[in-house]
Amino acid sequence: MTTFCDAVVAGHICLDIIPSLASDRFVFSPGHLLEVGPPILSTGGPVSNTGLALHKLGVATRLMGKVGDDFFGRTIQRIIEKYSPSLTQGMIEVHGETSSYSIILSSSGADRMFLHCPGCNDTFGAGDIDYGGVSSARLFHFGYPPVMKRTIERDGAELVELFRRAKATGVTTSLDMCMPDPQGASGRVDWMKVLTSTLPYVDIFLPSVEETLFMLYPERFRNFSLAALTPELLSSIGRDLLSMGPRIAGLKLGELGFYLRTADSDTWRSIGRATPAHLEPWLGRELWSPCFDTAVVGTTGAGDATIAGFLAALLRGATPEESVTLACAVGGCNVEAADALSGLRTWEETQARVSAGWPRKRLSLDSTGWKLSPAGVWRSPQDHD
Repeated sequence: MTTFCDAVVAGHICLDIIPSLASDRFVFSPGHLLEVGPPILSTGGPVSNTGLALHKLGVATRLMGKVGDDFFGRTIQRIIEKYSPSLTQGMIEVHGETSSYSIILSSSGADRMFLHCPGCNDTFGAGDIDYGGVSSARLFHFGYPPVMKRTIERDGAELVELFRRAKATGVTTSLDMCMPDPQGASGRVDWMKVLTSTLPYVDIFLPSVEETLFMLYPERFRNFSLAALTPELLSSIGRDLLSMGPRIAGLKLGELGFYLRTADSDTWRSIGRATPAHLEPWLGRELWSPCFDTAVVGTTGAGDATIAGFLAALLRGATPEESVTLACAVGGCNVEAADALSGLRTWEETQARVSAGWPRKRLSLDSTGWKLSPAGVWRSPQDHD
């Protein structure tokens, strides 16, 4: 018997091994030993990071990931069971395949470095989704096809089929990405073809700005830096993404926050069971939410946590301004711990922290025509509020 849930989170899952680094400066060279401290073991990837974050935020969530019957796979399952034994019911355990793992080097004041083994995520396909479970959910979120080989072969035919079948259940669909490996197979994929075919079945698209530039604007990506990010570039990307099919496009901007662009009313007819009850405030919006000011311990899973905050707010009937604010708030809590989940708080605790006046980082857009709302969110001149 399939039970109702608010969200199904499917796709990539792995075991994260995060050594404690005694120094911010590490130089790797042959024959040189680098001493580290005790490791943190946690689950990683969007099935864990976004799925368990939604669970911690009080959203009834079902996980659909794939692990091997090896030590790492059993460890992944045990970690998930600590949050709730029911969360492992949608997981697939396969014999003779290697579970995915990552070694993450994460130090304060610097972005992460990864050593990653995709494992059985590479064999995950459309047939691994329980569409009966999807049909009883309001939201279906899928993450990280660039590190799931089967989903992006043949110009993403498997990914298209997966989302076509999910969308046919009447669920609201959501897609997150990760950065392709420029030197690997994912770096040679024709991402314009993949996304052009997939995004008509996607209601909510939530990549980072760097991932989007790599996939769709390679010339701009080569010379890009967050320091040079402009509202004009964001507006151009947001407009292009909406033209490919989604009704909601959100871009993770790292330390610069979260950008949101939504479609006008005539394209919202088939968004699915997570359609906001009060739709009017969601039509034709363009917002930029700055990050909250916090001491960064680690950035593992920060983007996934940001997505969880946004999706939880959407499912709870929040306005767009509230949703981008809670996205940045959950992301801000995330970076206060080395792993992806320890820093997260409950929905009520996160809301209370924002309401108590948690300061945001400064973001000056006055000269561009954007206006700062009383809630601390920037609105573009094209915003239809």
